[in-house]
Amino acid sequence: MTVRADDLQKRIEDRDVLVGVIGLGYVGLPLALTFVESGFRVLGFDIDESKIEALSRGDCYIRHIDDDRVGAAVRGGDLSVTSDFDRLEEPDAILICVPTPLDAHREPDMTYVLATVEQIRKRLRPGQLVVLESTTYPGTTDELVWGHLAESGLECGEDFFLAFSPEREDPGNPAYSTSTIPKVVGGVDETSGSLAEALYRGVIESIVRVSSARAAEACKLMENIFRAVNIALVNELKIVYEAMDVDVWEVLDAAETKPFGFMRFDPGPGWGGHCIPIDPFYLSWKARESGQYTRFIELAGEINTTMPRYVVEKVAQALNAEKKAVNGSRILVLGIAYKPNIDDDRESPSYWLMDLLAERGAEIAYHDPHVPVIRPSREHPHWADLESVPWDRETISGFDAVVIATHHAGVDYGELGEWAPIVVDTRNVMADVEPARARVWKA
Repeated sequence: MTVRADDLQKRIEDRDVLVGVIGLGYVGLPLALTFVESGFRVLGFDIDESKIEALSRGDCYIRHIDDDRVGAAVRGGDLSVTSDFDRLEEPDAILICVPTPLDAHREPDMTYVLATVEQIRKRLRPGQLVVLESTTYPGTTDELVWGHLAESGLECGEDFFLAFSPEREDPGNPAYSTSTIPKVVGGVDETSGSLAEALYRGVIESIVRVSSARAAEACKLMENIFRAVNIALVNELKIVYEAMDVDVWEVLDAAETKPFGFMRFDPGPGWGGHCIPIDPFYLSWKARESGQYTRFIELAGEINTTMPRYVVEKVAQALNAEKKAVNGSRILVLGIAYKPNIDDDRESPSYWLMDLLAERGAEIAYHDPHVPVIRPSREHPHWADLESVPWDRETISGFDAVVIATHHAGVDYGELGEWAPIVVDTRNVMADVEPARARVWKA
């Protein structure tokens, strides 16, 4: 390595570097806190002034992250936050944790990454390490990001260093945290990879070094494509087995007893979250450049995106059995978050359920103990500011049907069975509830 790289390596090992984290959301904030708790100083960047103000007070806006962690980091002086991107010249390492959504044509929307890289390019100085963590297609780091940073006139591998390390956050997972999830790291060159590995080794228990940034980018897509395809498979089998009068949940319980060769995936009302509904299509889009076509990915997307319609049909059947129509019925969607016990509602299938039911004339409400008010989003702006209804007998019994979309542990399903006239259960949680007043429909 050059003298500049050797100096940065030593300072990283001595924890004598300032780490910059751009994007203080579900990925960036826990990463910043993990660096602070490992003895590093961190400067966080975000364009959302409300986040900057909250963190500056020591408050946290992500429900599954303890306020005390944020407060301790801020009061100790090791975490500071800003919306002033002129300060990007200060950090020795800059970690990019911004969204990579799909556009209206289900193609990669690199707006946030490009805007962030441009901000870095304007302030890039010799001796800085830049690491992209945002999920993307293979080639983004050493084509798109490198190309833009090179316009600074600095040489990658000599003046500045560049790597990719995919985020692997699993919000609300009690078994794994940022520091205990193995970290995949790949540089655009050997020196950059070694520096990024050294940086993460200071905070993550296990580092998985791969040969290139492209390999690291492909690794993240592999993980999420695996999940997307298997979720689609079990969703399809749910429909097939139902037609054969076979309970898919009973089959899964039995299949899971095999000690090898089987990994359980559960069906549901669709797919959700910041990764599974989005990341596979990054590879699908990139593959077309090489004349390759990702049939499994496209088929999985087709199946998973049609599941909300299947659930709505189940709601219609349940209401018809009571001589009621969807049109004019009051329907409660139970759970807005895309997975249990967190407040993350990104790409949640609950919104598609609500849209489809509303299109049929239903009066829609929701209950979610983790999402008291629906936040504005570009995908479902019409649901913004809707508040979660109270959890009590009078309120719940006033609905014609309740759709269990997310199985939060904080919900009393025994009470639901006593209070609601109809429950459409997409998560099989009512199977463990004593028979009650509600007529339960599996969906």
